Amino acid sequence: MAAPDSSSPASPTQDSAGLIAPGWHTAVLLGFLVGISAFETWNMANSPSVEFTSRARIASYLIGIGWEWAMVGFIAWGVRRCGRRLSDLIAGSWPDPAAFLRDLGIGVLFQIASGIVLGTLRIALRDTTSKSVRSLLPDSPTEMAIWILLSVTAGFCEETIFRGYLQKQFTRLTGSAAVGIVLQALIFGACHGYQGIKPILVIGVYGGLFGVLAHYVKNLRPGMLAHFLQDSIAGLAGRALLKHLPSG
Repeated sequence: MAAPDSSSPASPTQDSAGLIAPGWHTAVLLGFLVGISAFETWNMANSPSVEFTSRARIASYLIGIGWEWAMVGFIAWGVRRCGRRLSDLIAGSWPDPAAFLRDLGIGVLFQIASGIVLGTLRIALRDTTSKSVRSLLPDSPTEMAIWILLSVTAGFCEETIFRGYLQKQFTRLTGSAAVGIVLQALIFGACHGYQGIKPILVIGVYGGLFGVLAHYVKNLRPGMLAHFLQDSIAGLAGRALLKHLPSG
């Protein structure tokens, strides 16, 4: 990630009144997100007890990696139409190792705090993980390696899409940071519709917490690290932890 050019007249921090991308661009992105979510939800609903093979899991991981990077590419193209760059959404890279360690520490603390909140919410909702979703977790060393790549992709791409682009765009459109956080969180939760209603609520809250973090630290870096840690650990340890739990 390249550090943003502070001299750019179109930097979001210098042009708070303008949108970060054309309105039609945001509408197209939302349509794509809704379409992908609807397809995944329909597919999972029509195969609620499917046990995915290793080949199917790997294909699913690679498809996920591909479409997330495609969306980030679409976002990069869209923000350039308003004179901005992708790095403006992220707030640049780490200037030195100390900055990386600081953001890593923030990310770890965020994961601990959000884990307590989400764990409590899951218990209150009696949320469990469906057999099909469990079946998507990595099993073999090859699957685990690709899962880590998928987790890196999710950490960078999903934070860029939801907290970097949508949250900022909704904030500009509504004039309210709180509304921007809530709207992107609702969409973030809905994009995981294939997991079921209760997980949508939990993931939506998680997206809201990520939004609050991004708003207060003024960059996406701690959130990206936290997102990567959550996804990678959940995937690598998930099959062993979930196989004894009842199906949802």
